[in-house]
Amino acid sequence: MTSWFQDLCYAMRQLRKSPGFTLAAILTLAMAIGANAVVFSVMNGLILRPLNVPQAESLYGIERASDKDIDMTQSYPDYLDLRDRNRSFDDLAAFSVPQVALDTGESPSLVWGMEASGNYFDALRIQPYLGRFFHGSDEHGPNSAPYMVLSYAYWHSHFHDDRGVVGRVVQVNKHPFTILGVTPPEFRGTIVFVSPNFFVPMVGHEQVDGASDMNDRASHWVFMVVGHLKTGITLAQAAADLNSIGAYLEKTYPKDERKAAFLLARPGLFGDQFGPSVREFLVGLMLLAGLILLAACANLGSLFAARAADRSREVALRLALGSSRKRILRGLFTEAMLISMVGGAAGLWASVALLHWLSTWQPFGNFPVHTPVNPDATVYGLALLLSLVSGLLFGSVPVRQVLRTNPYEIVKSGSSAKVGQRITARDLLLAVQVALCAVLVTSSIVAMRGLWRSLHSNFGFEPQHAMLVGADLHTSGYSGDRVPPMQKRMIDAVAAIPGVESVGLTDALLLNDSNASNIFTDRTTDLRPSNAAANAFMYHISPDYLHAEGTTLLLGRAFTWHDDKDSPRVAVVNREFARKIFGSVSNAIGDYFKMADGTGIQVVGVAEDGKYGKLTEDPQLGMFLPILQFPSSSAWLVVRSNRDPQPLGAAIRNTLHELDAGLPVVIEMRLDEIGGNLFPAQVATMSLGVMGVIGAMLSLTGIFGMAAYSVSKRMRELGIRVALGAQRKEVVQAALGRAFKLLAFGSAAGLLLGILASRVLAFIVFQATPRDPLVLAGVVLAMALLGLLATWIPARRALSVNPMILLREE
Repeated sequence: MTSWFQDLCYAMRQLRKSPGFTLAAILTLAMAIGANAVVFSVMNGLILRPLNVPQAESLYGIERASDKDIDMTQSYPDYLDLRDRNRSFDDLAAFSVPQVALDTGESPSLVWGMEASGNYFDALRIQPYLGRFFHGSDEHGPNSAPYMVLSYAYWHSHFHDDRGVVGRVVQVNKHPFTILGVTPPEFRGTIVFVSPNFFVPMVGHEQVDGASDMNDRASHWVFMVVGHLKTGITLAQAAADLNSIGAYLEKTYPKDERKAAFLLARPGLFGDQFGPSVREFLVGLMLLAGLILLAACANLGSLFAARAADRSREVALRLALGSSRKRILRGLFTEAMLISMVGGAAGLWASVALLHWLSTWQPFGNFPVHTPVNPDATVYGLALLLSLVSGLLFGSVPVRQVLRTNPYEIVKSGSSAKVGQRITARDLLLAVQVALCAVLVTSSIVAMRGLWRSLHSNFGFEPQHAMLVGADLHTSGYSGDRVPPMQKRMIDAVAAIPGVESVGLTDALLLNDSNASNIFTDRTTDLRPSNAAANAFMYHISPDYLHAEGTTLLLGRAFTWHDDKDSPRVAVVNREFARKIFGSVSNAIGDYFKMADGTGIQVVGVAEDGKYGKLTEDPQLGMFLPILQFPSSSAWLVVRSNRDPQPLGAAIRNTLHELDAGLPVVIEMRLDEIGGNLFPAQVATMSLGVMGVIGAMLSLTGIFGMAAYSVSKRMRELGIRVALGAQRKEVVQAALGRAFKLLAFGSAAGLLLGILASRVLAFIVFQATPRDPLVLAGVVLAMALLGLLATWIPARRALSVNPMILLREE
């Protein structure tokens, strides 16, 4: 025990003698282990760790898979049939995620919550923290259960842990709801990163969402259906059971049901819609973090080998004085383990701080995002394991060097360091490290270039110089015939503000949310879904909307205020709609198509194609219908203006409050609103950017260490070369030629690997391509700059050689 303590004290003294080396080694390992801890904690929170509900291993969501896509949404009548007819689940619960105007006694504010079936908490086996939950027995038809359950986080932040909140009446869209209870702190719903502020019964859909489609079998407004599988039931058996129900529904309701197969998936990441892509990205990011750790170990291994070579005379003297090689190696491993443990602790501390920030991050305004990435015992254990393994890896690099040490030769010659033309292990480690760095730099530049091109691509509308104003009138109690006149007053009032170019209104936003409908040719008489010509995105808009949104009208006319409920039904369709349904743009004008309910629509205009669901989608069919012919209380105002957004936003808010002081108003920039579609690209770019910076720093220190070591060991040779008349170029080439070659070979290999790895980014970052000339030029320039920075100081030292001083010392 005493000898181990002596080794520890000796290792600490040795590391204190080289503070630069010690600090560089600790920072190198801290960055690598910190990166691994962060990525693993995110993977653990989103993928590995189950939802925080009892028996989460048996909880599954129901999906419908068709030829086109996979969808988790259901209609409410379909949910009831699935719940009542299945034989595979203990119970099935349904939910949706609406935004409401919640008035708790002060001014109303827009808050996101969850509409849930009456059996939601019972099906999930959740117990209340305070009060009680609503149950299926509380439901007696539409709007029969005006009850609310608060989430613990919302109760804590907005009601300040007031236990007297139970029984209080609040206003939801100006309808009274009674607070029944509070959920337990650990329960945040059934989607991993969405934390609803409240829960209300689904039978209040008309009051909560302002819609009358609760019992419409064709309206898939239920976001997800989940339930616990019965004991002994397999996934295949449950899918077969659900498919038999699906066949019954398709046969019984042929006009409303589409042919699709039922699947089961974990509900946390929206099933198979987002789960696989998130899983693949995090696995890839974990692999890159592992490569960074390997690069860090290679870096430290190279530095430890160089340090062992510098201490070869000390090692030889200790051997000559009777010390065993085992004791010397134990001392070297003690130094390595000290560095690895301190570096691991520093990296873990930094990762905990970053993860705490990520857990409170709110990237989407008031949308309640909760990222469950706080580290747990698994993350701490991984950090400890990586620290121990890293210390063993880079600590074992100089073992062979020590075992082959000949104390007699070293004492006689002064050093065991030889710098020749033979490729050494340190050279290979450096080449691998540079290649890994080039992979990371290539991936990060590809992601950044793809994000830049995404922001400047053609969306089918112009987000620059446009603002969005939340104008959801149902949250303020407007309904029926009161809605259209109020919408017209809002449009006219905002349009009268100085500096406003145009104002339009839409019930759904391009590239965010939309309705979709089956469409039929005018000659089709059997309007079953299987006979549909296509499925098109559908938007209900005001006359000046296309101009306000910046969408180009290619042919025909836009809507006017005369296109109301008393005039013939008309539509503006996009180019893809015209091409697929009518054969060409010119053929579409004046022709007709049918909606799912048989309504005939005449095409009066053709607009440019756009992005409706996601950035990476192929051209989709889209149609715009007059909002006066298809009224909707849920709407957005699109305001186009070149004015400063801050004063313009204040003017809009004041103008709307003059019309109705109780109207909740949300104002945001159009470009900010599409952040949900850019979010995966932004996360990928930020993550890979950080990885690229860490890789670049590791490569920088690795190249610098090798170059400095090479120069220090060849000072006498360089002095002789200078004395014999060598030029400055020849001196630099002799001193740093090997470092430059390794940099070139490693960069080339890393660039090729990075191009191959970056193909995966195309599925995450829109328009990300490694074949972009700017990407290739950026990688070459970045690696060249790294090489210049890393070799600048060693090159200056090599050029400052004074042969007289060196020969005098010799």
